[in-house]
Amino acid sequence: MPSPPLIYVLNGPNLNRLGKREPGIYGTQSLDDIAASLHARAAALGVTLDQRQSNHEGHLIDWLHEAEDRGAKAVIFNPGGYSHTSVALRDAVAAIATPVIEVHLSDPATREAFRHVDYVGEVAARVIKGQGAAGYLTALDAAAAL
Repeated sequence: MPSPPLIYVLNGPNLNRLGKREPGIYGTQSLDDIAASLHARAAALGVTLDQRQSNHEGHLIDWLHEAEDRGAKAVIFNPGGYSHTSVALRDAVAAIATPVIEVHLSDPATREAFRHVDYVGEVAARVIKGQGAAGYLTALDAAAAL
């Protein structure tokens, strides 16, 4: 019997602080709460998740490469503030054939001007923003449908 499709879920800096960090912007759900919702949906969709979080850019780059090397169907990626600053992460997304769906809890276009630049989004297959934690489920449904 073949293995179920693998989808990576990568979370960048400060997302380990969800539920505590600016709940008016990012909501009250923790990253563990979001992970539990994703795992429940993944089981219903027949996919397997590999979920990780790091505050370090290099880890995220390595994991993007690893996702492709392991044959992942897609990557759901919330690069956090790196979206607006990291050409290296943009290049890592562009360097892999695995589709990347970028997720943002808030809508950066409605926030500070420096958040209007989205280097990762320029090369992502899709960008989902402003849906709060539900955006991860939207991204998972999109990834599973690829």
